[in-house]
Amino acid sequence: MATQKQTATDRIRTTLADEIVHGVIGPGVLLDEASLAQRFQVSRTPVREAIRQLEVIGFATARPHRGAVVPLFTPDKLTEMFLVMAEMEALCARYAALYAVPEGKAKLKTAHEICRDAAEAGDIELYYPANFRFHETVYEIGRNEFLAEVTLGVRQRVAPFRKAQFRSFGRLKLSVEEHERVVNAIIEGDADAAARNMRDHMLEVRSSVGEVSPALR
Repeated sequence: MATQKQTATDRIRTTLADEIVHGVIGPGVLLDEASLAQRFQVSRTPVREAIRQLEVIGFATARPHRGAVVPLFTPDKLTEMFLVMAEMEALCARYAALYAVPEGKAKLKTAHEICRDAAEAGDIELYYPANFRFHETVYEIGRNEFLAEVTLGVRQRVAPFRKAQFRSFGRLKLSVEEHERVVNAIIEGDADAAARNMRDHMLEVRSSVGEVSPALR
C-alpha cells in the first residue's frame, strides 16, 4: 500500500501531539518556535505551521505576542469529546447500513482486510492510517456528505488520542475484532447493530487512552 511522504510539518505536528497526549509536554508549556526549530533541525516555517495545525485541533492555545502554549486536557473533557465522537461515528455506521451500495460494502471489506493485515503484523505505524481509512470509508458509503464532513472535523480533534490507544496491550487485535462486528452489521443492513457496535468501539477507544495515558483515565 502506497503511503504519502511525511512533510517536516507533519513530522513536527505528529511528534508534538504524541508528546502532549503522553504528558511529555505538559499543560502550560510554551511551544517556542526557535527551540523547536533547533530541536527538529528545520527553519521556523514548518514549526509555525505545525503549531497552527495543533491550534486548529485544540492541542495548542494561541496567546497574542506571547506564543502558543499546551492546553489542559482533563479526563472529563476527553470523555466529553469521545462521547460526541461515538455518537457521530454511530450515526455514520447507521447510514452506511441503510444506504451503502454493493460497491461501497466491497470497499469497506477491503479497508477492513488492510487493517487486519496491519494488526497481524503488529505495525502501529501501518495500522493507524489503515484505521483512519476504514472509518473514513464508513463515512463515505453512508452517502451523507455533510455528516461525513462534520465527523471528519471532530475526528481531527481526537486523532492524537486515537493513535495513542494502539500502544495499549493487545489493542490492535481488539480493534480489528470491533471493526469486524461493525462491518458485518453494515453488510447485513442492520442499522441498529451497526450503530451500537460502532458506539461501543469508540467507547473502548476512550478506555484504552486511559491505559496509555494514566492522567486521562
